[in-house]
Amino acid sequence: MAIPVIDFSKLSGEERAKTMAQIANGCEEWGFFQFVNHGIPEELLERVKKVASQCYRMEREESFKESTPVQLLDELVEKKSGDKLENVDWEDVFLLSDDNEWPSKTPGFKETMAEYRAELKKLAEKVMEVMDENLGLPKGYIKKAFNGGEGDNAFFGTKVSHYPPCPHPEMVNGLRAHTDAGGVILLFQDDKVKGLQILKDGQWIDVQPIHNSIVINTGDQIEVLSNGRYKSVWHRVLAMPDGNRRSIASFYNPSVKAIIAPAPELMETVNKEVNQAYPEIVFGDYMSVYAEQKFLPKEPRFQAAVRALVIHILHQTELLDFEMKVTGRK
Repeated sequence: MAIPVIDFSKLSGEERAKTMAQIANGCEEWGFFQFVNHGIPEELLERVKKVASQCYRMEREESFKESTPVQLLDELVEKKSGDKLENVDWEDVFLLSDDNEWPSKTPGFKETMAEYRAELKKLAEKVMEVMDENLGLPKGYIKKAFNGGEGDNAFFGTKVSHYPPCPHPEMVNGLRAHTDAGGVILLFQDDKVKGLQILKDGQWIDVQPIHNSIVINTGDQIEVLSNGRYKSVWHRVLAMPDGNRRSIASFYNPSVKAIIAPAPELMETVNKEVNQAYPEIVFGDYMSVYAEQKFLPKEPRFQAAVRALVIHILHQTELLDFEMKVTGRK
């Protein structure tokens, strides 16, 4: 069993309807699928591989050798207890966004990754338009929801990870099982070293490495917006004994102030009192909960974010009442 592989270029040809159906199936039945012929230049992808690997060797590798996961694993091996490290990940990771500091010692890294991120953001917006159409929503609906209305307020980040060879992969996770908090995730994974798995029908299956493909998966906010039609899926990364697995995940997430709720067109009647299965949440509140509960079941996160929204509304109401009393306004 393998996740769907879809030729994205056929969206603009005679096989458009078939390709749209394949993407719908990928969203509804899998939560993960791969694009080939996605339009991102091969030359750019090869440069991304090069600068990412150079960056790890030049700026990250030595510090990883002294990192907490390495130290904890060494201690556990010495104890010979047979236990497994449950609360750390065998991962070197840093974030690229428009407002943080990027690695600066690797030649061409900043320029290449800026060009790559621009291409990935455009691809993410195309994917969201396909989702709009497949869900029967107005064109641009998901993008507008994530931006909190008009404008460009959504958060677009890129997580650059490496999973170095692990001497005891049975004793530690590469990355613990989780679902992604945000919207649309676009992953440029290693095309030689495997390790990424998704949970499908109760079993873990590999996300097969394919040369210069882009893996797409849907996050928790797409699940909410689609009222459960599209699911965010549990996935994990295994620690591997050989190879240094590269993973570059870009994610188009709502702005922190965006209110995400099931699209009205997708709200089916559950019973006479309840007409939606998923709650309305403020993404910033959800992220506060997610930071503490990332590796726990997602359903309680939704409810905790709802409580945060209620508290926020009550607080704003109290402030308004106080202001009216002070100013004498009604």
